[in-house]
Amino acid sequence: MFEVNLAMDPKSKSLESSLTVPSVQELSLQNPQKVPQRYIRDDSDHDFCTFPSSDPSLTIPLIDKAKLVNADTHQDELHKLHLACKHWGVFQMVNHGVSSVNNMGNEVKRFFELPIQEKKRWAQKAGSLEGYGQAFVTSQEQKLDWNDMIFLKSLPIQNRKLDLWPQSPPQFRETLEKYSEEMREEAISIVSFITLALGIDDTKISQSFHEGLYDIRMNCYPPCPEPERVLGIIPHADNSAITLLVDFGDFPGLQFLKDGNWVSVEPIEGAIVANIGHIIEVMTNGIYKAPEHRAVVNKEKERLSIVTFCYPSPAIDIGPVEKLTDEDNRQIYKNMTHAEYFNRFFNRKLDQSFIDSLKL
Repeated sequence: MFEVNLAMDPKSKSLESSLTVPSVQELSLQNPQKVPQRYIRDDSDHDFCTFPSSDPSLTIPLIDKAKLVNADTHQDELHKLHLACKHWGVFQMVNHGVSSVNNMGNEVKRFFELPIQEKKRWAQKAGSLEGYGQAFVTSQEQKLDWNDMIFLKSLPIQNRKLDLWPQSPPQFRETLEKYSEEMREEAISIVSFITLALGIDDTKISQSFHEGLYDIRMNCYPPCPEPERVLGIIPHADNSAITLLVDFGDFPGLQFLKDGNWVSVEPIEGAIVANIGHIIEVMTNGIYKAPEHRAVVNKEKERLSIVTFCYPSPAIDIGPVEKLTDEDNRQIYKNMTHAEYFNRFFNRKLDQSFIDSLKL
C-alpha cells in the first residue's frame, strides 16, 4: 500500500477499495497506435509530476549485505547504510540471501501470461483492494496508471484471503508462501541494521517485525505506444515501515525523487530495492524520510515487479524513538497506536499530505 495523491479526485472518500477498470495488458495486446485519453497525463493534472527526467549523474546507493554481516567491513557498510537512508531514503541491497526471488518472478510472469478470463477468477471484490485489478481507482473520471496488479495480504497467515490466491499457475501459492517468509526475515534483518545505523541498541523495533503485517503487490507494466504520456504508477510515498521491491525488467522503470530530479533505478539482477516508509520516518523523528517515487513505462518492453510492504506488529505504538528526541532534537511527529495510524491514513483530509498530518 502507498500514499496516493487524492487531489485527482476530491469526491473520493476511502482508499480501502477500488473500482473495476479494463486490463491494461489486454489493451496493450491490441497494439494500439495511441493511448486512450483516460491514461494520458499532462501538466494540468494534479498528480502528474513535472520534475526533470532522470539525472544520469545520480545513482541509487548500493548496500552489500555480505559486508554488513562481516566483522571487518561491518562499520563501513553500516555508515554507508546510514547515509543512504538519511540522504536518499532508498538503496539497492545485494547478497541478501533471499533464495526464492527468481522462482517468485517466474510465477508472477506465468500468472500475467494467463488468459484474461483466468486471471479474473482472482479479481478484486467490492470493498477490498485485494486481488487482481488496479489499486486506488475511486471514480470513473480519474486518470489511470499504465499497469495491472494483483495485491495480496500475505502475513500473518490468518490475514490471507485464499479465495484470491491464484491456483494457476500451479506453484504460485506455494512459491508465494516461501517468498513471504523469506521477505519477512529480510525485513527483520534490514530494520535491525537500520536501528544500529541510528545508534539504537534496543532490538524491540526489529523484533516487532516478527509479528508484523506483510502485503505483496505484483505489478505488470505492459508496453505502451506513447510511454512519455503515461505513468506506470503516479508519484507517491509508502505508508509502510519499509518496502522491499524486486525488479524483473531489463530497463529502468522505477524512479526516485532526489533534489528535484527523478533518478532511475538501474536494475541489478536479483537485488532488492529497499525504501523507507512513513512509519520509519515517524519512528526516526524525520532523520530518515520516505522518498517519493514513481514508475515509468517502455514502448517495446513489458516490466514486472514484486513489492512487499512491511509493517511492524499491530501491538507496537508508532512514534519517535525516545533516544532520537531531546532538547536539541525536538519531537516532530505524534505518538499513536497502530490502529490510529491507519485510521489517519484512510480518513485524512484529501487536500493534506498524510505525513504532514502526523506532525505535532
